[in-house]
Amino acid sequence: MDPIYSNIAANKRWTYLFFLFYALMLGAIGYTMGIYFGYPIFGIGIAALVFILAFLVSYYGGQGMVTRMAGAKEVSHDDEPYLYNTVDALSIAAGIPMPKLYMINTDIPNAFAAGRSSKNSSITVTKGLLETLDRLELEGVIAHEISHIKNYDVLLSTVAIVLAGTIVFLGFTVRYSAYGGLFRGAKGQNNPAGIAILVILVLLIILAPIFAQLLKFAISRKREFLADASGADLTGYPEGLASALEKISTMQKPKSKIQNDALNSIYIVSPAIGKKGFSNLYSTHPPTGERVKRLREMEFIDQKHVKPEAANNTSTNQESNSNNMGFVAESAHTPENKAGNGYLVCNKCEGYYELQPGESPDDFTDECECGGKLEYRDSL
Repeated sequence: MDPIYSNIAANKRWTYLFFLFYALMLGAIGYTMGIYFGYPIFGIGIAALVFILAFLVSYYGGQGMVTRMAGAKEVSHDDEPYLYNTVDALSIAAGIPMPKLYMINTDIPNAFAAGRSSKNSSITVTKGLLETLDRLELEGVIAHEISHIKNYDVLLSTVAIVLAGTIVFLGFTVRYSAYGGLFRGAKGQNNPAGIAILVILVLLIILAPIFAQLLKFAISRKREFLADASGADLTGYPEGLASALEKISTMQKPKSKIQNDALNSIYIVSPAIGKKGFSNLYSTHPPTGERVKRLREMEFIDQKHVKPEAANNTSTNQESNSNNMGFVAESAHTPENKAGNGYLVCNKCEGYYELQPGESPDDFTDECECGGKLEYRDSL
């Protein structure tokens, strides 16, 4: 089995473990509260009901909830044809239905995927992502997010946001109830055992989200590495994603529009990286440098077509991105009247690049990234 995909089954098991952990935590909190009030079974029942309701709400409405929390608006082909076509093409290549597209109006580049399955998913990008990345870098980012969808990561990330919020909410409720006197008159109030149970309950409320976050750290980091590898495999060009990660990580800002403690973990690069005093130790994402290093160590022998190194005129706007698909401009020693027709074919790796309308072989070098020589052909 391809090593990139060999961990997907383990991914599913970790997802089930994650949900089980939350269920046990809620059960422990409910049971302890039930003992304190003298009705342990009732406490477990309430905890089970809270978990089921939170799961159902996040499972069926989590995608919309996340995009609303992020301040994203849905976009169509007419709104963003460049983005739409990129996502559409990569979705077809990955064999999944095209996700819904959303955009956040901010100049800070970033992106995330949400949903419960490949049939009910979305990809959200910021306006800054389109303005900052070139075509290959954008493809790398979109392929990464599509890989999260295909690798069953979006269900975990979307549901975990709601379940984590539920535990935090219970914590506030217990503390408020304690201060407000709700626990006065409870059956366990006036005896040492009751006081001990109350202490345990408070500790559970405090420690539950911490333990959950630590588990999420471990799972999320593995999933980011897998999505990087899967995305690079999908495009056949790891450098595109590596370069994009470098750009995105250096452009996050403190107190930005996209920085949200509840959502930081689902972005391709955590917006919290822009905070003063940020530490990778507490991040749900692996260090960007390590991700880039792993991507640049990847080798893809069987490539579907020649991948361009860089354009001679780098631009961040969408119009130039759609044209900058060639090799560094020098010469290809072919007639100018071949512009927009034919192929550049490598005599070594047999990869090829189809000339786009308005492009000429003279716009490219005569050397492939593998070291082979590029030759012009009218047809394959």
